[in-house]
Order: sequence, then C-alpha cells, then structure tokens
Amino acid sequence: MLDTTDVAALVYDWNELDMRRPQARKPRFVDETIRDGLQSPSVRDPSIEQKMELVRLMDRLGIHVVNLGLPGAGRRAQEDVEALLRMIVEEKLRILPNCAARTVAADIRPIIDISQRVGVPIEVTAFIGSSPIRAFAESWDVKRLVHHTKTALELIVDNGLPASFVTEDTTRSHPQTLDTLFRTAIDAGATRLVLCDTCGHAVPNGLRSLLNFTRGLLRGMGVEDRVKLDWHGHNDRGHALTLATLALEWGFDRAHGCALGIGERVGNTSMDHLLLNFYLLGRLDPRDHDLSCLVEYVKKVSEYTGVPIHPSYPLVGRDAFRTATGVHAAAIIKAEAKGELELADRVYSAVPARVFGRQQEIEIGHYSGRSNVIYWLRERGIEPNDELVDRVFNYAKGRNETLADEEIMAVVRNEAASPPA
Repeated sequence: MLDTTDVAALVYDWNELDMRRPQARKPRFVDETIRDGLQSPSVRDPSIEQKMELVRLMDRLGIHVVNLGLPGAGRRAQEDVEALLRMIVEEKLRILPNCAARTVAADIRPIIDISQRVGVPIEVTAFIGSSPIRAFAESWDVKRLVHHTKTALELIVDNGLPASFVTEDTTRSHPQTLDTLFRTAIDAGATRLVLCDTCGHAVPNGLRSLLNFTRGLLRGMGVEDRVKLDWHGHNDRGHALTLATLALEWGFDRAHGCALGIGERVGNTSMDHLLLNFYLLGRLDPRDHDLSCLVEYVKKVSEYTGVPIHPSYPLVGRDAFRTATGVHAAAIIKAEAKGELELADRVYSAVPARVFGRQQEIEIGHYSGRSNVIYWLRERGIEPNDELVDRVFNYAKGRNETLADEEIMAVVRNEAASPPA
C-alpha cells in the first residue's frame, strides 16, 4: 500500500521549484465575510445566531482575525458587533476581533464604546479613499485626507485600541499621496497598514511594485519591524486569489478574504481557497487549523447569505470531484482497484477529496466509457452483466448530458423486465 509520502513522490511539483519565501512567519488570515462580504448587493444579512455559528467555524479553521462589522452603520450593526464580541469572550475563542470604520469620529466612537463595555480591545481598521480618481470624484485634496487620517488615528490610539490604517484603492494611488498618508498614520500611532486592491485592478507586478515601495518607506522611517502589512484584494480581474497568495509568500503579515469569495461587485478573495492552497503548500500547522470543517464553513455561508455555490466551485462545488469522462474515470477506477484510495484521490485531482470529507464520483454520460457503467452499477450493488452494461452505455451515448441516477435506474429496471434474448 502507498502512504502519503509515496503518493507525493508520484507528483512532480513545479510549484515548489525556486520557491522564495523571504519570511519564515506563518501565514495569517483576516475573515471579512460578515462585514465586507455582506456588502454584496445579492446577499441576505444573516441572523445574529447564524453569524455566531460562522465565527465559531472561523475559529476552528484557525483564522486569526474576524471583522465583526462596521458599527458606524447603525444600531443593528452595533448590537451585532457587541453580541459577537461577548460570544468570543464567553466561549474563549482564539480568534481576535476587529471592526471597520471611516476616518471619522462618528464611526470610531461606537467601537470604543463597545470595547469598553465588554472589556476587550478591538482592532480598528480606519479607512479612507486615497486614489486620485476617488479624490477627483469627491472633490478631496491631500490636506483634507491628512487631517482625517491624523484625527482618526489619534482618537483610536488615545483610547488604547490597536490602530490599522486602510488606504482604499491603494493599487491606483499616487506614491506621493501614499507616502504622505502612511507617514501621517504611523506618526499618529498606526501599527499596521492595510494595502487595498479595492477595485480588483492589480496584477502581480503591481503588487510587487507597491510592496517594494511601502517596504522602502517603512525602512526609511525605521519602523519596518514595528509596522505590519495586510493585503486586502477584490476579484474584478480574476487575480484575487493569486495576489493574496503572493502577498503572503512575499512577506505581508496577513491576507483578507471572505468565504465563497462573496463581496461587492464580483467579490473578495476567497478565504476558503486561501486556506485550501496554504494547506496544500504545507504552510498550515494542523494543530492550529482544523480544516475538516472547511466545506461546512462554505456551505453555511451559502445557506445563510443566499449565495448559491457554482457546480464547478473548487472543493465545495457539486462537480469538484465528479467526472463522467471515460479516460478520467478509468484512471480513478484503476487506482481504486489497486486498493489505493489516496492515489485515486490525486490521479485526476490536485485536491485530496477525502481530507475534506468529499469523495471521487464516477457518473455516466455521452463521454463515458464502459468502465463508467460497470463502476456505477457495482457501487450500487447491481451485477454489471454484458447486456445491462450495453443497454446503459448505448442509452448514454444517445443523450446530450450526464445521466441522473433515476434515469439510469429506469434503464436498469427496463432491462430486468425484458425477456431474455
């Protein structure tokens, strides 16, 4: 029998060649599902009980920080944030809380009040638009941005809360503006900068250039060891997962994401895909991350927000480990025939289904071979005699889609009812 090491030896992994990891630190994650994710115009706002269940799952997954919401949005948001914070304290969860706020006192003071009532510090992520296109649309100038940044960060720090400074649309902002705002925020007490690809504009070269610029600024200020960097990305050009992965590989302290990739427009970085990929890269310690509930986490978010899971969505989608193609199915069947379930899991998939409570599924369709039919029948305890296999196989070749189980069983019943030739 092959063990895990033997199966890994059968995969030549180009992903690991010349892999540069300048920092030895473990990847850290900020879950934005119940804040930024709920800004999607298509979602339903979960109940407080449902949000609590999601936070518990995030904690099991080893996600480090959860954004509990934006209390400045109103009374309901404030009540939800306080209830979630009390639950984290009472249940002694490991996950740490943060809240979003505009760089205005009206948004920040509710966070301070909640923190003081519960007796737990809340990281405040204070955001302001920094790109010239936004400044032009809003009729803002840099002097105004500096004033809001300084006032907001000082209010947070003076009240003893961790202060993170968020520049919206960082990836389309001018370096002179970023230099001014970053220096202002750090001088006012910010210990973290959150670089945002708010409109999903960046490509890898843009991320690298922005990171090099920001690191140079921090190094020049002598605060490179004190001020951490976060990456917050959106998926408008389809690069969100790639950029978040690179950000963590290139030295960002934390990456943000949402379950199922939900969020405004086409959504945020998919948190479940981040966790999946860093698991497969061998970067997650199983003592800190219980990924056995990763599928449940995504399905619960889908159920509670009303966002459907696409059939081909990685790991969780209906078709993620399902094939009706003859060549693919034959390879899986041959691996299983050797008694090697892990080999069967990997021969036509980069993701080991059984690790996450899924399994390979062989279906029957117009691209199938006879092996598909034989396997399908045996899995259901039906003797695959030649006549029955031929009948199902020929029926499938005359269809234009994968057969449903009920459809195949109808053919089986008809065969059983037919007189012998």
